[in-house]
Amino acid sequence: MHVLIFNGAAQVFLQKRSLQKDVAPGLWDSSCSGHVDAGEDYDPAARRELAEELGLELAASPPRWFRVAAGPETGQEFVWVYRLEHEGPFMLSPAEIDDGQWFEMADLAQDIAALPGKYSTAFRYIWGLASARI
Repeated sequence: MHVLIFNGAAQVFLQKRSLQKDVAPGLWDSSCSGHVDAGEDYDPAARRELAEELGLELAASPPRWFRVAAGPETGQEFVWVYRLEHEGPFMLSPAEIDDGQWFEMADLAQDIAALPGKYSTAFRYIWGLASARI
């Protein structure tokens, strides 16, 4: 499950994964991402991860935007991508996130093309699909 958060200035918020993470440590990633626990559905998982990683307590799940089939880009995981409109501020979990910032969408596309290694594989793939829908 991945959540992409956009603000009113048409920017997307990304997190820089903690260096302590097993997968993609220190790389820029979706605004929020996480695994669905056993017996849990995607929507509650999205709310749980938003609370754990960004301190956002939502009464309802953000809208599902699109689904991604399991493949090498997603670590063989099925993924629902959610889209959330929010201005922040966020309370970043230091166990999960080293940094977070807003990115201009045009600049982000150029930076991913120039320096793909700064971004997680899953995020690059999901952003490619998401940017075609914006």
